[in-house]
Amino acid sequence: MSVDASLIDRSAHEIVGLLQREEVTPHDLLDTLAWRVEQVEPRVNALPTLCWERAHAHADALLKRPVAERGVLCGLPVPIKDLTDVAGVRTTRGSTVYAERIPERSDAAVTLLEARGGVVYAKSNTPEFGSGGHTYNSVLGITRNPWDLSRSAGGSSGGAAAALASRTAWVAHGSDLAGSLRTPSAFCGVVGLRPTPGRVATGPAANPFDTLAVNGPMARNVTDTALLLDAMCGELPGAPLALAEPTRRFLDCALQPQRPVRIAFSEGLGIAKPEAEILAVCRKTMDRLSAAGIGVDTPDIDLSAAHKAFHVLRGVSYAMNYEEVLAQHRDMINPDVIWNIEFGLQLEGRAVSAAYRTRGELFNRTAALLERYDVLICPATIVPPFPVEEQYVKEAAGRQFDTYIDWLAITYGLTMLGVPVMAIPCGMTASGLPVGIQIAGKPRGEAALISAARAIEEIIGTWTTGQPAL
Repeated sequence: MSVDASLIDRSAHEIVGLLQREEVTPHDLLDTLAWRVEQVEPRVNALPTLCWERAHAHADALLKRPVAERGVLCGLPVPIKDLTDVAGVRTTRGSTVYAERIPERSDAAVTLLEARGGVVYAKSNTPEFGSGGHTYNSVLGITRNPWDLSRSAGGSSGGAAAALASRTAWVAHGSDLAGSLRTPSAFCGVVGLRPTPGRVATGPAANPFDTLAVNGPMARNVTDTALLLDAMCGELPGAPLALAEPTRRFLDCALQPQRPVRIAFSEGLGIAKPEAEILAVCRKTMDRLSAAGIGVDTPDIDLSAAHKAFHVLRGVSYAMNYEEVLAQHRDMINPDVIWNIEFGLQLEGRAVSAAYRTRGELFNRTAALLERYDVLICPATIVPPFPVEEQYVKEAAGRQFDTYIDWLAITYGLTMLGVPVMAIPCGMTASGLPVGIQIAGKPRGEAALISAARAIEEIIGTWTTGQPAL
Protein backbone atom coordinates (compact mmCIF):
# COMPACT_ATOMS: atom_id res chain seq x y z
CA MET A 1 0.00 0.00 0.00
CA SER A 2 1.27 3.45 -0.95
CA VAL A 3 -0.40 6.22 1.04
CA ASP A 4 0.52 9.89 0.61
CA ALA A 5 -1.68 12.06 2.84
CA SER A 6 -0.35 15.20 1.15
CA LEU A 7 -2.32 14.27 -1.98
CA ILE A 8 -5.67 14.56 -0.23
CA ASP A 9 -5.83 18.36 -0.35
CA ARG A 10 -4.37 18.72 -3.84
CA SER A 11 -6.70 19.80 -6.64
CA ALA A 12 -7.88 17.28 -9.22
CA HIS A 13 -6.15 19.34 -11.90
CA GLU A 14 -2.87 19.01 -10.01
CA ILE A 15 -3.40 15.29 -9.46
CA VAL A 16 -3.97 14.71 -13.17
CA GLY A 17 -0.73 16.58 -13.85
CA LEU A 18 1.09 14.19 -11.49
CA LEU A 19 -0.49 11.24 -13.29
CA GLN A 20 0.51 12.55 -16.69
CA ARG A 21 4.10 12.99 -15.53
CA GLU A 22 3.94 9.54 -13.90
CA GLU A 23 4.95 10.98 -10.54
CA VAL A 24 2.06 9.04 -9.00
CA THR A 25 0.01 6.09 -10.23
CA PRO A 26 -3.73 5.44 -10.00
CA HIS A 27 -2.86 2.76 -7.42
CA ASP A 28 -1.20 5.38 -5.22
CA LEU A 29 -4.34 7.49 -5.39
CA LEU A 30 -6.62 4.55 -4.62
CA ASP A 31 -4.50 3.54 -1.64
CA THR A 32 -4.56 7.10 -0.33
CA LEU A 33 -8.33 7.31 -0.75
CA ALA A 34 -8.79 3.95 0.99
CA TRP A 35 -6.82 5.32 3.94
CA ARG A 36 -8.92 8.48 4.04
CA VAL A 37 -12.18 6.56 3.64
CA GLU A 38 -11.30 4.41 6.63
CA GLN A 39 -10.75 7.58 8.67
CA VAL A 40 -14.01 9.38 7.89
CA GLU A 41 -16.61 7.17 6.24
CA PRO A 42 -18.09 5.55 9.35
CA ARG A 43 -19.17 9.03 10.45
CA VAL A 44 -20.13 10.62 7.10
CA ASN A 45 -21.56 7.71 5.08
CA ALA A 46 -20.95 9.41 1.75
CA LEU A 47 -19.57 6.36 -0.07
CA PRO A 48 -21.40 3.33 1.38
CA THR A 49 -20.44 1.01 -1.49
CA LEU A 50 -16.76 0.55 -2.33
CA CYS A 51 -15.18 -1.43 -5.18
CA TRP A 52 -11.43 -1.28 -4.63
CA GLU A 53 -10.63 -4.56 -6.39
CA ARG A 54 -12.47 -3.47 -9.52
CA ALA A 55 -10.76 -0.07 -9.36
CA HIS A 56 -7.26 -1.54 -9.10
CA ALA A 57 -8.00 -3.91 -11.99
CA HIS A 58 -9.09 -0.98 -14.13
CA ALA A 59 -5.97 0.96 -13.08
CA ASP A 60 -3.81 -2.00 -14.16
CA ALA A 61 -5.45 -1.99 -17.58
CA LEU A 62 -5.04 1.77 -17.88
CA LEU A 63 -1.33 1.63 -17.05
CA LYS A 64 -0.71 -0.74 -19.97
CA ARG A 65 -1.48 2.14 -22.34
CA PRO A 66 0.98 4.93 -23.16
CA VAL A 67 0.41 8.01 -20.98
CA ALA A 68 -0.91 9.97 -23.95
CA GLU A 69 -3.64 7.35 -24.44
CA ARG A 70 -4.91 7.26 -20.85
CA GLY A 71 -7.58 9.89 -21.40
CA VAL A 72 -8.25 13.32 -19.99
CA LEU A 73 -8.43 11.98 -16.41
CA CYS A 74 -5.39 9.70 -16.84
CA GLY A 75 -6.36 7.44 -13.93
CA LEU A 76 -8.10 9.90 -11.59
CA PRO A 77 -10.50 8.05 -9.22
CA VAL A 78 -14.20 8.98 -9.56
CA PRO A 79 -17.19 7.90 -7.41
CA ILE A 80 -20.49 7.30 -9.23
CA LYS A 81 -23.89 8.26 -7.81
CA ASP A 82 -25.89 5.22 -6.74
CA LEU A 83 -28.64 5.95 -9.27
CA THR A 84 -26.26 5.09 -12.12
CA ASP A 85 -25.27 1.53 -13.02
CA VAL A 86 -21.69 0.32 -12.71
CA ALA A 87 -21.12 -3.20 -14.00
CA GLY A 88 -20.43 -5.68 -11.21
CA VAL A 89 -21.04 -3.14 -8.42
CA ARG A 90 -24.07 -3.04 -6.12
CA THR A 91 -26.37 -0.29 -7.36
CA THR A 92 -29.37 0.19 -5.06
CA ARG A 93 -30.88 3.48 -6.28
CA GLY A 94 -31.40 4.07 -2.56
CA SER A 95 -34.33 1.65 -2.53
CA THR A 96 -34.98 -1.64 -0.76
CA VAL A 97 -36.50 -2.77 -4.06
CA TYR A 98 -32.97 -2.88 -5.49
CA ALA A 99 -31.05 -3.52 -2.26
CA GLU A 100 -29.04 -6.43 -3.68
CA ARG A 101 -29.01 -5.47 -7.35
CA ILE A 102 -25.69 -5.91 -9.19
CA PRO A 103 -25.96 -4.79 -12.82
CA GLU A 104 -24.08 -6.65 -15.53
CA ARG A 105 -23.73 -3.54 -17.67
CA SER A 106 -22.58 -0.02 -16.88
CA ASP A 107 -24.51 3.05 -17.89
CA ALA A 108 -23.03 4.60 -21.02
CA ALA A 109 -21.94 7.63 -18.99
CA VAL A 110 -19.78 5.40 -16.79
CA THR A 111 -18.34 3.60 -19.80
CA LEU A 112 -17.39 6.95 -21.31
CA LEU A 113 -15.83 8.18 -18.06
CA GLU A 114 -13.73 5.04 -17.81
CA ALA A 115 -12.67 5.37 -21.44
CA ARG A 116 -11.55 8.92 -20.63
CA GLY A 117 -9.31 7.69 -17.81
CA GLY A 118 -11.66 7.75 -14.84
CA VAL A 119 -11.24 4.95 -12.29
CA VAL A 120 -14.49 4.07 -10.49
CA TYR A 121 -13.90 3.11 -6.85
CA ALA A 122 -17.20 3.81 -5.06
CA LYS A 123 -20.91 4.51 -5.30
CA SER A 124 -22.08 7.70 -3.57
CA ASN A 125 -25.22 7.72 -1.48
CA THR A 126 -28.57 9.12 -2.67
CA PRO A 127 -32.17 9.23 -1.42
CA GLU A 128 -34.56 6.67 -2.87
CA PHE A 129 -34.70 7.14 -6.65
CA GLY A 130 -32.97 10.49 -6.13
CA SER A 131 -36.12 12.05 -4.69
CA GLY A 132 -35.75 15.06 -2.41
CA GLY A 133 -33.03 17.36 -1.12
CA HIS A 134 -31.81 15.24 1.80
CA THR A 135 -29.72 12.08 1.36
CA TYR A 136 -31.16 9.24 3.42
CA ASN A 137 -32.68 5.87 2.54
CA SER A 138 -33.70 2.58 4.14
CA VAL A 139 -30.87 0.61 2.53
CA LEU A 140 -27.72 2.63 3.15
CA GLY A 141 -28.74 5.15 5.80
CA ILE A 142 -28.13 8.90 6.20
CA THR A 143 -25.28 10.88 4.70
CA ARG A 144 -24.03 13.56 7.10
CA ASN A 145 -22.55 16.96 6.38
CA PRO A 146 -18.77 17.01 6.99
CA TRP A 147 -18.98 20.59 8.31
CA ASP A 148 -21.39 19.49 11.03
CA LEU A 149 -22.28 15.83 11.35
CA SER A 150 -25.66 16.69 12.86
CA ARG A 151 -26.67 18.42 9.60
CA SER A 152 -27.86 17.30 6.17
CA ALA A 153 -25.47 17.06 3.25
CA GLY A 154 -28.33 17.94 0.91
CA GLY A 155 -29.51 15.81 -1.97
CA SER A 156 -29.91 14.01 -4.04
CA SER A 157 -26.17 14.01 -4.87
CA GLY A 158 -25.48 14.35 -1.16
CA GLY A 159 -23.04 11.46 -1.02
CA ALA A 160 -20.97 12.98 -3.80
CA ALA A 161 -20.87 16.42 -2.15
CA ALA A 162 -20.02 14.99 1.27
CA ALA A 163 -17.22 12.87 -0.21
CA LEU A 164 -15.70 15.98 -1.78
CA ALA A 165 -15.96 17.99 1.43
CA SER A 166 -14.55 15.15 3.56
CA ARG A 167 -11.68 14.62 1.12
CA THR A 168 -12.60 11.08 0.05
CA ALA A 169 -12.93 12.27 -3.56
CA TRP A 170 -11.22 14.81 -5.80
CA VAL A 171 -14.13 14.92 -8.25
CA ALA A 172 -17.52 13.22 -8.28
CA HIS A 173 -20.29 12.23 -10.66
CA GLY A 174 -23.79 13.44 -9.81
CA SER A 175 -27.18 14.16 -11.31
CA ASP A 176 -29.79 16.88 -11.05
CA LEU A 177 -33.53 17.24 -11.55
CA ALA A 178 -34.83 19.61 -8.87
CA GLY A 179 -31.41 20.84 -7.77
CA SER A 180 -29.62 17.62 -6.89
CA LEU A 181 -26.18 18.84 -7.99
CA ARG A 182 -26.63 22.35 -6.64
CA THR A 183 -28.29 21.94 -3.22
CA PRO A 184 -25.68 19.51 -1.83
CA SER A 185 -22.88 21.61 -3.29
CA ALA A 186 -24.17 24.63 -1.38
CA PHE A 187 -24.67 22.63 1.82
CA CYS A 188 -21.18 21.09 1.69
CA GLY A 189 -19.16 24.02 0.33
CA VAL A 190 -18.23 22.46 -3.02
CA VAL A 191 -19.02 23.10 -6.69
CA GLY A 192 -21.70 21.43 -8.81
CA LEU A 193 -22.63 22.06 -12.43
CA ARG A 194 -26.03 21.27 -13.90
CA PRO A 195 -25.19 21.23 -17.63
CA THR A 196 -27.40 21.81 -20.64
CA PRO A 197 -29.61 18.76 -21.30
CA GLY A 198 -27.65 16.53 -23.68
CA ARG A 199 -24.26 17.91 -22.71
CA VAL A 200 -23.63 14.78 -20.60
CA ALA A 201 -25.24 11.79 -22.26
CA THR A 202 -26.48 8.69 -20.44
CA GLY A 203 -28.22 5.49 -21.38
CA PRO A 204 -29.96 3.28 -21.90
CA ALA A 205 -32.86 5.29 -20.45
CA ALA A 206 -36.60 4.69 -20.30
CA ASN A 207 -37.06 8.23 -21.63
CA PRO A 208 -34.01 9.22 -23.69
CA PHE A 209 -35.74 12.51 -24.55
CA ASP A 210 -35.95 13.72 -20.94
CA THR A 211 -34.64 17.28 -20.46
CA LEU A 212 -35.39 17.73 -16.75
CA ALA A 213 -32.96 15.17 -15.30
CA VAL A 214 -29.29 15.51 -16.25
CA ASN A 215 -25.96 14.08 -15.13
CA GLY A 216 -23.15 16.45 -14.27
CA PRO A 217 -19.79 17.02 -12.55
CA MET A 218 -18.97 18.03 -8.99
CA ALA A 219 -15.61 19.01 -7.51
CA ARG A 220 -14.03 21.23 -4.88
CA ASN A 221 -13.52 24.18 -7.23
CA VAL A 222 -14.58 25.46 -10.65
CA THR A 223 -11.44 24.33 -12.48
CA ASP A 224 -11.75 20.73 -11.31
CA THR A 225 -15.44 20.74 -12.20
CA ALA A 226 -14.55 21.85 -15.74
CA LEU A 227 -11.96 19.06 -15.95
CA LEU A 228 -14.55 16.43 -15.08
CA LEU A 229 -17.07 17.93 -17.52
CA ASP A 230 -14.52 17.47 -20.30
CA ALA A 231 -14.40 13.77 -19.40
CA MET A 232 -18.19 13.42 -19.26
CA CYS A 233 -19.40 15.19 -22.38
CA GLY A 234 -19.76 13.90 -25.92
CA GLU A 235 -22.13 12.04 -28.22
CA LEU A 236 -23.13 8.47 -27.37
CA PRO A 237 -25.10 5.81 -29.27
CA GLY A 238 -28.64 5.60 -27.92
CA ALA A 239 -28.63 9.19 -26.62
CA PRO A 240 -30.66 11.21 -29.15
CA LEU A 241 -30.19 14.57 -27.41
CA ALA A 242 -26.43 14.23 -26.88
CA LEU A 243 -24.38 17.25 -27.92
CA ALA A 244 -21.07 16.96 -29.71
CA GLU A 245 -17.84 17.59 -27.82
CA PRO A 246 -16.85 21.27 -27.93
CA THR A 247 -13.84 22.30 -29.96
CA ARG A 248 -12.34 24.04 -26.91
CA ARG A 249 -11.82 22.26 -23.61
CA PHE A 250 -13.93 23.47 -20.71
CA LEU A 251 -10.79 23.22 -18.60
CA ASP A 252 -9.18 25.92 -20.76
CA CYS A 253 -12.17 28.17 -20.08
CA ALA A 254 -11.51 27.83 -16.36
CA LEU A 255 -7.76 28.32 -16.70
CA GLN A 256 -8.30 31.52 -18.70
CA PRO A 257 -11.23 33.15 -16.87
CA GLN A 258 -13.01 36.21 -18.20
CA ARG A 259 -14.73 38.49 -15.73
CA PRO A 260 -18.39 39.11 -16.48
CA VAL A 261 -19.23 42.72 -17.26
CA ARG A 262 -22.86 42.75 -16.13
CA ILE A 263 -24.59 40.42 -13.71
CA ALA A 264 -28.28 40.08 -12.98
CA PHE A 265 -28.87 39.26 -9.31
CA SER A 266 -32.17 38.02 -7.89
CA GLU A 267 -32.79 37.21 -4.25
CA GLY A 268 -35.45 34.60 -4.98
CA LEU A 269 -36.29 34.53 -8.71
CA GLY A 270 -39.84 35.50 -7.79
CA ILE A 271 -40.40 31.88 -6.78
CA ALA A 272 -38.70 31.55 -3.37
CA LYS A 273 -37.86 33.52 -0.24
CA PRO A 274 -34.48 32.66 1.32
CA GLU A 275 -33.91 33.07 5.03
CA ALA A 276 -32.25 36.29 6.19
CA GLU A 277 -28.84 34.79 6.93
CA ILE A 278 -28.61 33.27 3.45
CA LEU A 279 -29.55 36.58 1.86
CA ALA A 280 -27.01 38.48 3.95
CA VAL A 281 -24.15 36.27 2.74
CA CYS A 282 -25.29 36.48 -0.89
CA ARG A 283 -25.70 40.26 -0.75
CA LYS A 284 -22.20 40.58 0.67
CA THR A 285 -20.95 38.48 -2.24
CA MET A 286 -22.63 40.82 -4.71
CA ASP A 287 -21.01 43.78 -2.92
CA ARG A 288 -17.61 42.16 -3.44
CA LEU A 289 -18.30 41.66 -7.14
CA SER A 290 -19.47 45.25 -7.47
CA ALA A 291 -16.34 46.48 -5.67
CA ALA A 292 -14.29 44.50 -8.20
CA GLY A 293 -15.80 46.56 -11.02
CA ILE A 294 -18.56 44.18 -12.16
CA GLY A 295 -21.95 45.71 -12.84
CA VAL A 296 -24.60 44.14 -10.61
CA ASP A 297 -28.25 44.86 -11.47
CA THR A 298 -31.42 43.56 -9.85
CA PRO A 299 -33.95 43.24 -12.69
CA ASP A 300 -37.47 41.99 -12.01
CA ILE A 301 -37.47 38.20 -12.43
CA ASP A 302 -40.57 36.11 -11.85
CA LEU A 303 -40.37 32.34 -12.23
CA SER A 304 -43.34 31.72 -9.92
CA ALA A 305 -45.25 29.93 -12.69
CA ALA A 306 -42.59 27.22 -12.57
CA HIS A 307 -44.05 25.84 -9.34
CA LYS A 308 -47.08 24.16 -10.85
CA ALA A 309 -45.46 23.38 -14.18
CA PHE A 310 -42.46 21.69 -12.59
CA HIS A 311 -44.60 19.54 -10.33
CA VAL A 312 -46.57 18.37 -13.35
CA LEU A 313 -43.57 17.56 -15.52
CA ARG A 314 -41.73 15.90 -12.64
CA GLY A 315 -44.87 13.87 -11.93
CA VAL A 316 -44.98 12.69 -15.54
CA SER A 317 -41.35 11.58 -15.23
CA TYR A 318 -41.99 9.66 -12.02
CA ALA A 319 -45.08 7.97 -13.43
CA MET A 320 -43.22 6.87 -16.54
CA ASN A 321 -40.14 5.61 -14.70
CA TYR A 322 -41.72 3.99 -11.65
CA GLU A 323 -45.32 2.95 -12.43
CA GLU A 324 -44.32 -0.70 -12.68
CA VAL A 325 -42.16 -0.52 -9.56
CA LEU A 326 -45.10 0.92 -7.62
CA ALA A 327 -47.44 -1.80 -8.85
CA GLN A 328 -45.06 -4.57 -7.79
CA HIS A 329 -43.38 -3.17 -4.67
CA ARG A 330 -45.66 -0.53 -3.14
CA ASP A 331 -44.96 -1.71 0.43
CA MET A 332 -41.21 -1.18 -0.05
CA ILE A 333 -41.28 2.43 -1.32
CA ASN A 334 -40.98 5.72 0.59
CA PRO A 335 -44.46 7.34 0.96
CA ASP A 336 -43.17 10.59 -0.59
CA VAL A 337 -42.09 8.69 -3.69
CA ILE A 338 -45.45 6.90 -3.83
CA TRP A 339 -47.17 10.29 -3.75
CA ASN A 340 -45.01 11.52 -6.63
CA ILE A 341 -45.75 8.49 -8.81
CA GLU A 342 -49.48 8.57 -8.11
CA PHE A 343 -49.61 12.31 -8.73
CA GLY A 344 -48.06 11.73 -12.15
CA LEU A 345 -50.41 8.85 -12.98
CA GLN A 346 -53.53 10.94 -12.38
CA LEU A 347 -52.48 13.89 -14.56
CA GLU A 348 -54.60 14.74 -17.58
CA GLY A 349 -53.39 15.92 -20.98
CA ARG A 350 -54.55 19.51 -20.47
CA ALA A 351 -52.41 19.89 -17.33
CA VAL A 352 -49.37 18.47 -19.10
CA SER A 353 -49.77 20.69 -22.15
CA ALA A 354 -50.16 23.75 -19.90
CA ALA A 355 -46.95 22.83 -18.08
CA TYR A 356 -45.01 22.58 -21.33
CA ARG A 357 -46.47 25.89 -22.47
CA THR A 358 -45.41 27.55 -19.21
CA ARG A 359 -41.93 26.12 -19.52
CA GLY A 360 -41.59 27.60 -23.00
CA GLU A 361 -42.74 31.02 -21.82
CA LEU A 362 -40.28 31.01 -18.90
CA PHE A 363 -37.41 30.03 -21.17
CA ASN A 364 -38.18 32.70 -23.77
CA ARG A 365 -38.47 35.41 -21.14
CA THR A 366 -35.23 34.44 -19.37
CA ALA A 367 -33.28 33.93 -22.61
CA ALA A 368 -34.17 37.51 -23.53
CA LEU A 369 -32.95 38.68 -20.11
CA LEU A 370 -29.66 36.82 -20.57
CA GLU A 371 -29.05 38.69 -23.81
CA ARG A 372 -28.49 41.76 -21.61
CA TYR A 373 -26.40 40.07 -18.92
CA ASP A 374 -23.45 37.72 -18.87
CA VAL A 375 -24.90 35.57 -16.09
CA LEU A 376 -27.81 35.43 -13.66
CA ILE A 377 -27.00 34.88 -9.98
CA CYS A 378 -29.23 33.89 -7.07
CA PRO A 379 -28.89 31.93 -3.81
CA ALA A 380 -28.38 28.18 -4.21
CA THR A 381 -30.60 27.33 -1.23
CA ILE A 382 -33.11 29.17 0.90
CA VAL A 383 -31.85 27.66 4.17
CA PRO A 384 -28.54 26.50 5.64
CA PRO A 385 -28.03 22.75 6.19
CA PHE A 386 -30.82 21.44 8.43
CA PRO A 387 -30.78 18.68 11.09
CA VAL A 388 -30.40 15.17 9.66
CA GLU A 389 -33.44 13.96 11.62
CA GLU A 390 -35.70 16.13 9.47
CA GLN A 391 -36.71 14.52 6.19
CA TYR A 392 -37.08 17.86 4.42
CA VAL A 393 -37.57 21.57 5.05
CA LYS A 394 -41.16 22.16 6.11
CA GLU A 395 -40.92 25.91 6.73
CA ALA A 396 -38.52 28.73 5.84
CA ALA A 397 -38.66 32.53 6.05
CA GLY A 398 -42.19 32.38 7.41
CA ARG A 399 -43.54 30.16 4.64
CA GLN A 400 -44.83 26.62 5.15
CA PHE A 401 -44.44 24.10 2.33
CA ASP A 402 -47.05 21.70 1.03
CA THR A 403 -44.73 18.99 -0.32
CA TYR A 404 -41.25 17.63 0.35
CA ILE A 405 -39.80 19.39 -2.70
CA ASP A 406 -41.36 22.86 -2.49
CA TRP A 407 -38.39 24.22 -0.54
CA LEU A 408 -36.23 23.49 -3.62
CA ALA A 409 -38.06 25.97 -5.86
CA ILE A 410 -35.05 28.27 -6.16
CA THR A 411 -33.20 25.43 -7.92
CA TYR A 412 -36.01 23.76 -9.85
CA GLY A 413 -37.08 27.15 -11.19
CA LEU A 414 -33.78 27.22 -13.08
CA THR A 415 -34.12 23.54 -14.05
CA MET A 416 -37.19 24.52 -16.05
CA LEU A 417 -35.13 26.89 -18.21
CA GLY A 418 -32.75 24.24 -19.55
CA VAL A 419 -29.74 26.56 -19.20
CA PRO A 420 -26.46 25.52 -17.57
CA VAL A 421 -26.24 26.43 -13.88
CA MET A 422 -23.27 26.20 -11.52
CA ALA A 423 -23.40 26.34 -7.73
CA ILE A 424 -20.28 27.64 -5.97
CA PRO A 425 -19.63 28.41 -2.29
CA CYS A 426 -19.59 32.08 -1.32
CA GLY A 427 -19.52 32.31 2.46
CA MET A 428 -20.47 30.91 5.85
CA THR A 429 -23.30 31.25 8.32
CA ALA A 430 -22.55 32.48 11.82
CA SER A 431 -22.52 28.84 12.98
CA GLY A 432 -19.90 27.88 10.38
CA LEU A 433 -22.01 26.23 7.68
CA PRO A 434 -21.43 26.83 3.96
CA VAL A 435 -23.62 29.11 1.81
CA GLY A 436 -23.64 28.98 -1.98
CA ILE A 437 -24.84 30.92 -5.00
CA GLN A 438 -26.17 29.66 -8.31
CA ILE A 439 -24.73 31.14 -11.49
CA ALA A 440 -26.89 30.58 -14.57
CA GLY A 441 -25.46 30.99 -18.06
CA LYS A 442 -26.89 31.51 -21.50
CA PRO A 443 -28.48 28.58 -23.38
CA ARG A 444 -25.80 25.95 -24.18
CA GLY A 445 -23.29 28.39 -22.69
CA GLU A 446 -21.17 26.17 -20.45
CA ALA A 447 -17.90 27.63 -21.76
CA ALA A 448 -18.76 31.23 -20.90
CA LEU A 449 -20.41 30.16 -17.64
CA ILE A 450 -17.32 28.27 -16.47
CA SER A 451 -15.08 31.19 -17.40
CA ALA A 452 -17.28 33.67 -15.51
CA ALA A 453 -17.69 31.36 -12.52
CA ARG A 454 -13.93 30.91 -12.22
CA ALA A 455 -13.46 34.69 -12.30
CA ILE A 456 -16.13 35.11 -9.62
CA GLU A 457 -14.48 32.38 -7.57
CA GLU A 458 -11.20 34.32 -7.72
CA ILE A 459 -12.92 37.50 -6.52
CA ILE A 460 -14.72 35.74 -3.68
CA GLY A 461 -11.41 34.25 -2.61
CA THR A 462 -11.27 32.54 0.76
CA TRP A 463 -14.93 32.14 1.61
CA THR A 464 -14.46 29.79 4.56
CA THR A 465 -13.71 30.68 8.17
CA GLY A 466 -12.78 27.13 9.13
CA GLN A 467 -12.50 23.53 8.05
CA PRO A 468 -14.93 20.61 7.99
CA ALA A 469 -15.31 18.91 11.33
CA LEU A 470 -13.50 15.79 10.07
